[in-house]
Amino acid sequence: MYRDFSPIRLFRVCAVALWVGAMLASHASAQSAAPAATAPPPEKVEQLLKLLDDPDVKAWIATKSAPPPAEEPVGASASDFMLWSNAIRAHLRGIGQAVPAVPGEFSAASSTIMTEINGRGPGAILVLFAAFAALGLGAELVFRRLVKRAGQRHVAPATVDEGSPARHHIIGRSIFAAMAPLVVFAVVSIGAFHAFTWPPLLAALVLPLLVALIAWRVIMRITAILLGIDRRRDSESGSAIVRLIPMDDVKAAFWYRRVAVFSGIFFTGWAAAGLMTVLNFTPNVKSLIIYILGLGLLAVALETLWRQPEAPVASRAFRVKEWLLTFYLCLLWLLWVAGLSLALWVGIYVLVLPPILRTTSTAVKSFFAGPDDTEKPKAPVLEVLIERGARVVIIALAVAWLAVVIRFRASGLMEDEAVARLFRGILGGVVILLAADLIWHMVKGLINRRIERARSEGGDPAELARSGRLLTLLPILRNFLAVLIAAIAVMMVLSGLGVAIGPLIAGAGIFGVAIGFGSQALVRDIISGIFYMTDDAFRVGEYIQSGSYKGTVESFSIRSVKLRHHRGPIFTVPFGTLGAVQNMSRDWVIDKFFISVNYDADIAKVKKLVKGVGAALLEDEEFGPQILETVKMKGVEDFGDYGIKLSFAMMTKPGHQSTIRRRAYAMIREAFTANGIGFASPTVQVAGNEEQSAGAAAAAVRDTMARKKAAAVQPGEG
Repeated sequence: MYRDFSPIRLFRVCAVALWVGAMLASHASAQSAAPAATAPPPEKVEQLLKLLDDPDVKAWIATKSAPPPAEEPVGASASDFMLWSNAIRAHLRGIGQAVPAVPGEFSAASSTIMTEINGRGPGAILVLFAAFAALGLGAELVFRRLVKRAGQRHVAPATVDEGSPARHHIIGRSIFAAMAPLVVFAVVSIGAFHAFTWPPLLAALVLPLLVALIAWRVIMRITAILLGIDRRRDSESGSAIVRLIPMDDVKAAFWYRRVAVFSGIFFTGWAAAGLMTVLNFTPNVKSLIIYILGLGLLAVALETLWRQPEAPVASRAFRVKEWLLTFYLCLLWLLWVAGLSLALWVGIYVLVLPPILRTTSTAVKSFFAGPDDTEKPKAPVLEVLIERGARVVIIALAVAWLAVVIRFRASGLMEDEAVARLFRGILGGVVILLAADLIWHMVKGLINRRIERARSEGGDPAELARSGRLLTLLPILRNFLAVLIAAIAVMMVLSGLGVAIGPLIAGAGIFGVAIGFGSQALVRDIISGIFYMTDDAFRVGEYIQSGSYKGTVESFSIRSVKLRHHRGPIFTVPFGTLGAVQNMSRDWVIDKFFISVNYDADIAKVKKLVKGVGAALLEDEEFGPQILETVKMKGVEDFGDYGIKLSFAMMTKPGHQSTIRRRAYAMIREAFTANGIGFASPTVQVAGNEEQSAGAAAAAVRDTMARKKAAAVQPGEG
């Protein structure tokens, strides 16, 4: 009976129950020392307690008393921006408070050095660093002299017979001559340092200095190779330096000096950061000193921007670009000081990556250029592999470093699974696109190289025909592979970003089926054309016939072929309707013709005369090269009404049979006339008196005229 209740009544009952509970609790606390009351509770209280024990009542009370679910924030809220702003303020405040603490930090570091390395001051560290650097330089000098003597001993005899070496050989020797002594310097200096046992603090202080010096020298050697700055070689051999980045000597010297200063400040800051970490500098003091060195980097960058060699007349757009870059560099330094590492590195990539990639491509192309410093028309496969591979390595390293920065600088942000998946998808997409770009340029390089070879190849007609087929099919294959690689790369990137590509593929398949049904004729023409080209059915310039279409092939596209009829009209025939092709210009042609002679002609003498005509045709400078088998008489073909029909044949190259036949007709007529061989013609022999002879002659004339009229009515040969 307790299940029939309304929400309002239940709410009242709950309120009474809570009031009763409170009263009981207060009564129990007030009489804690007195003995508990033994009187039973009233009947209404028992009913209330039983009602509270009902499961439905308990469930309803639980739903009403539960707090409403908190709404999840979408995106960055105002509080998040306040947290970021407060963090930046705290960071800048700590940097400002670190200024008075700098002398104390240096004093404490000096005391630590004195304590840890047996009472020696910071000057001992510099003396030890200079000693091992001098040891490495001595070993480098000895190595240079040994290599120079060996080169003079082996190169001098070879210069008599060999010509000038190739450009990439000169650059390769320059790279070896620049980097091998530096390897000797690094091995000797660091190896000699590790050969002794040093106090841990001393080893931790000297080793970063040596590594920074080696890294700075590596950068300078690479810059010298790229810019063609090698004064030692100029003074020794007097030969011109091969410059991978095309520019004049003034610009090369300018950029070399700026790179030296900028990289020197950078590696000094890197070594100083390591030393301050070892000497337990406070983070704020360490950051303050690094930021001061960063001001030096900013000053060098601005000085380079405003004093770089420019065009004789600088335009207003050039000046605006300089001011914008100045503002951009200052903004990057402010982002660094504010501690926004992610924004800093993204800005650095936007500024630095495009010039680095352009410089890499220029250097690789210059490395493979010809001796006259001109680029080749089409880069070989090795050049494409090195160029695109270098670009892939540079971008992959940048992406990897950005991933490290995101992981360590935005660990709180990366705790969100959606954000982490998005970043992983973006970084993975960059790698996929780089791999697709490398594969595409490799494939395109191979196809372009084969196309260039096909265009430059000569030789017999078969080789020319094969080259023509390649020039038709390879561009089609290149376009198809471009679309295929791009589609696969895009699908993989979308899949990495979490996009469901199943419906996309299904939709594309349905769309493709619809397009296929609507363009069956077009697809049939394209596929038929590919097989015609593969089978080498015809070539440009050949005379073909297919059904009612015949003519010389002028050109063909992916869908149709153009035939020029011998009377002038041109037919554009789709490959799908072409059908069986009769090629009349392939390899050789046998031409047959007939001549009728009188019945009293000597057949053996005719054969002998034609043989002489064939020999004369072979000796002719114009017709002889086009004849494969000269004119020959095959024998008697038929006995006609007026003479003997003789058969003749010859084999010529395609397209020359008509001209040679006309020449043969003329020579045969001359030979027959000179030797008394008459051609067959209608004759009338009349016997009897004069009147009968005249009537017979008139009848013969009428008969001849009638035959001529009948022959004129019949259509002639086209």
